[in-house]
Amino acid sequence: MQVTLRIQRFNPDTDTKPYYREYTVEVEPTDRVLDALNLVKWYQDGSLTYRRSCAHGICGSDAMRINGRNRLACKVLIKDLGSRITIEPLLGFRVIKDLVVDLEPFFAQYRTVMPYLINDEPPPIRERLQTPEERELIEDTSKCILCACCTAACPIFWTTEWLGPAAIVNGHRFLFDSRDRATEERLAVLNQRFGVWRCRTIFNCTEACPRGIQVTRAIEQVKRRILFEQS
Repeated sequence: MQVTLRIQRFNPDTDTKPYYREYTVEVEPTDRVLDALNLVKWYQDGSLTYRRSCAHGICGSDAMRINGRNRLACKVLIKDLGSRITIEPLLGFRVIKDLVVDLEPFFAQYRTVMPYLINDEPPPIRERLQTPEERELIEDTSKCILCACCTAACPIFWTTEWLGPAAIVNGHRFLFDSRDRATEERLAVLNQRFGVWRCRTIFNCTEACPRGIQVTRAIEQVKRRILFEQS
């Protein structure tokens, strides 16, 4: 089938503001948006710039707005979008070029929640075991691939400084890990004025997550954990 890609372009070295350019490509209905973008870059316009890596929905590199929704280009099929597809960079981030945005502020917030296991106890002879029930508590939030789809979908993130959904999800993942011993430190970060309390339970983040993580639920669980620990 023939599809038209309407892509937002912007090169800060030469452009004063973003503009849209259209490209027509021949694709199969089962091709992905990433396949169509590759056809444009490889055969029509090598200056088109976007991120991609694994092409299997694991690395999170190719997150972008596709027909107004934050999605991974490697997971969305052409047949589900129609013959005209609008592609734009994620909102809330500075555009470096075309569909590539500056994610350093995103990863800076991510690092704030200490997204790694902290346990200074002497290691056991074997691995630190968990029960199935303990593992279940972090099963959902362990799926985060740091694509920034949830954070870029949040209107609170667009307008003010706060940790954002992805950072809180990763804080949740270790906060509820039975093997971790940094509960107080993480709760102190998450309980600050730029932490979980700025969430307005809009659910944009949950809808945007390509991994199906219940992001809003995780944020609410962190809120309750803070209240429980303080009571």
